[in-house]
Amino acid sequence: MRVAIASGKGGTGKTTLATGLATLLAGRGVAVGLIDADVEEPDCHLFVHPEIRHREPVTVPVPTVDDGACDLCGVCADACAFKAITVVGTTVLVFPELCHSCGACTLLCPRHAIREEGRQTGVVERGHATPGDGRSFELVTGIMNVGEAKAVPTTRAAVAAFSSDAPGVPAPEVVIVDAPPGTSCPVIESVRGADVVVLVTEPTPFGLHDLKLAVEMVRALHLPFVVAVNRTGIGDDRVEEYCAREGIEIVLRVADDRRIAETYARGALPVLTVDGLDGLLADAWERIRTAAHAREVTP
Repeated sequence: MRVAIASGKGGTGKTTLATGLATLLAGRGVAVGLIDADVEEPDCHLFVHPEIRHREPVTVPVPTVDDGACDLCGVCADACAFKAITVVGTTVLVFPELCHSCGACTLLCPRHAIREEGRQTGVVERGHATPGDGRSFELVTGIMNVGEAKAVPTTRAAVAAFSSDAPGVPAPEVVIVDAPPGTSCPVIESVRGADVVVLVTEPTPFGLHDLKLAVEMVRALHLPFVVAVNRTGIGDDRVEEYCAREGIEIVLRVADDRRIAETYARGALPVLTVDGLDGLLADAWERIRTAAHAREVTP
């Protein structure tokens, strides 16, 4: 079962929910895998303290030109929609950061003067997380290289980490994906293939605006989804009214609680320290499971 935790904007409590659910399920003896797919700003590790056991570089193919074989015909430059390769005088210039790794230049070169080499864009770390209270689970973290323009390759590698488990590592029963905020390409890559998406929002005008964008995204992807409302009491009822009008189930409501903010600021997990929060998450998890099961039985 794969559950993606997403949000239309940052700061809604998405990572708090993702780490909280993983910790809750680990305490119940469920084999859990948590994926931090926010590769530009991963932070799950700050709260669950993993022991990193494996690092795998993420590479993408980019062209390299054999000057001795190249006759400067320019076919490669004409084929490249992103101008990642061009002919200037008697020189072929390659701009790896612009390359989208489509392979067209390599395929179309009449002199077979172009081959592809791997360029590292990030790294995927895998480790054993021990957030406390005797609980543990596997954490996968995607980390994009500083200055890299395209997040999708690292996101894709992180999300696929549990698809081919290392020898001796059991496949998790539940995979929770902490997606990046927003509705851009990395977010779509993170939620693709999920059995259910949990959209985390807050009851403010900004929260409602970005929730609507996130709802449009998951509906376009034909993914089942539910909503979690964080910091209830700080805004108004427009998020509740919108969800009721659209037939969207709200599976979790967490009140604006200073204790949660203080715990989070210390780098600790509110689910382990704030009274009553584990019960709220347990109830939400049952509703999330139901939403995921509904997809399985729908023809």
